[in-house]
Amino acid sequence: MNAAIAPVAFVYDRCASRSLRHLEMRLLGCDGYADRMGWVLAGRWIDRGEDALTARRPQLDALVEAMREAAPEREVLCLVHDWGRLSADDADRLALRTRVVEAGGWTATTFGESDRHGRALLVGRRP
Repeated sequence: MNAAIAPVAFVYDRCASRSLRHLEMRLLGCDGYADRMGWVLAGRWIDRGEDALTARRPQLDALVEAMREAAPEREVLCLVHDWGRLSADDADRLALRTRVVEAGGWTATTFGESDRHGRALLVGRRP
């Protein structure tokens, strides 16, 4: 993997409400953060309605698969506004972050938090 090539950010969110105003604000925040970091945007994956509230996350599944395909060629990451966009439950959030790591990527928030350097710790701690 060439270190001079910018990482590719796969933006994820979930939205159960009918109002999309907050979702759009979070997505714009992700776009701006990725731009400031010099990351290339791969796209946006958003689970909506019931899928945003349960363990069934078809869009996150698709994001992880796209990351898995891109990881051999580029550094890949899942970008979320904050950790709660993955899940409000700590165990579920850890399991989802672990899936990203197993696909060859890492997870970051627009608040500068990431598991980039500690991702090896996530594998093997899966609940």
